[in-house]
Amino acid sequence: MAESHVSDDLWQEFHTVVNMTSRELGEWLRTDVTQEDGQLVEPDAVLPEHELGNQVLAILGKRRTDLTPDDVDTMAVVVEQVRTLRGEELEPEADDDDVRHLLMSFGHDPLKPPEASGHERS
Repeated sequence: MAESHVSDDLWQEFHTVVNMTSRELGEWLRTDVTQEDGQLVEPDAVLPEHELGNQVLAILGKRRTDLTPDDVDTMAVVVEQVRTLRGEELEPEADDDDVRHLLMSFGHDPLKPPEASGHERS
């Protein structure tokens, strides 16, 4: 497989905004399948944010040299989405529940300090 080039900036930024571990994200994606009224979402109804979250989860399980061009695109989308919703400062902040849940589906918990992510940076 041809190595996909991931810039150092994108690699670092992705691992800064994705501050949940793969375990935390996987657990969140498995538990965030209920609607506000407590009803389960249809199993076949994959929410777009869960699809992106599953892609993030797959990226977290890969080495940098194993990333595909699609993975690199996903990383850029996640960085853009989190920065759009959070801005440049990622200090812990209580967003409304809908925004927090959306961000968590991308692997970003707005209540968690960025340095607490535990991701390997290389």
